[in-house]
Amino acid sequence: MSVQERKQRERAERERLIVATARELAEQQGWEAVTTRRLAERIEYSQPVLYSHFRGKREIIGAVALEGAAEMAVAMRAATSGVTRPRERVTALARAYLDFAARNPAVYDALFQLDGGLAFAQEDTPEPLKDAFAALLESLGEVAGESVDPGLFTEVFWASLHGMATLTRAGRLPPEFIEPRVELLVDRLAML
Repeated sequence: MSVQERKQRERAERERLIVATARELAEQQGWEAVTTRRLAERIEYSQPVLYSHFRGKREIIGAVALEGAAEMAVAMRAATSGVTRPRERVTALARAYLDFAARNPAVYDALFQLDGGLAFAQEDTPEPLKDAFAALLESLGEVAGESVDPGLFTEVFWASLHGMATLTRAGRLPPEFIEPRVELLVDRLAML
């Protein structure tokens, strides 16, 4: 291995460490606890080293969001793989989405609540974000109906899931009714 390759590998490892540490700190104490000073202390590197990887907290949030989008896509595809009946597949998709949001609140916030400097629904949208949407579209596109654009239907279904996840976490919807909400969403919006 050349010196250049070793340096690139070490740089990538430091970047992964920064992102993992930011995510861990955010999950434990919230995003307000994530500062470049605290991250530098936790990873035992100087702040200039941290800034050599990320220009600031916004870019770190974006990196966590991209990692989370990839994980969310994997979780949704895993939940729907092998499920052949459309109703059960859409229900599994909804449950997987809501479960991911509940288990990873800081990552979910990085994806959908905080400014990570990422473009959504544009040509320059990063691939992990496009893939997470594609994971939704794969199950929802076929149930949209003949006269409804599959992408538009997926956006509306996704917005409904996001609302349920956000309002439940904020204590505005009682968590014990998650399952009936999912059933209602599938029955009425997807008409399955």
